[in-house]
Amino acid sequence: MPVISQFYGIVIQMFFKEDGKHHLPHIHVMYNDFNSVYDFNGNKLEGQIPTKQGKLVEAWILLHSEELNSLWNLMKNGEDYFKIEPLK
Repeated sequence: MPVISQFYGIVIQMFFKEDGKHHLPHIHVMYNDFNSVYDFNGNKLEGQIPTKQGKLVEAWILLHSEELNSLWNLMKNGEDYFKIEPLK
């Protein structure tokens, strides 16, 4: 899965696949040994992540929701991905 952003030890990845649960727009979030999945509205769909890091991810998603949707559509069409600015 391509890494699309990293900040404060949080790694954000996106992967598109035509079938199954990867059909819905989402990102994969990793922090230490924690893994979770978020939609582009900042809702955690599955997994676990500490509250503080979860709030940072939710804020980042809200700031970059348009870019996330654009990136999802690019990857859906088989085009190259781009990185999204991290939180600072």
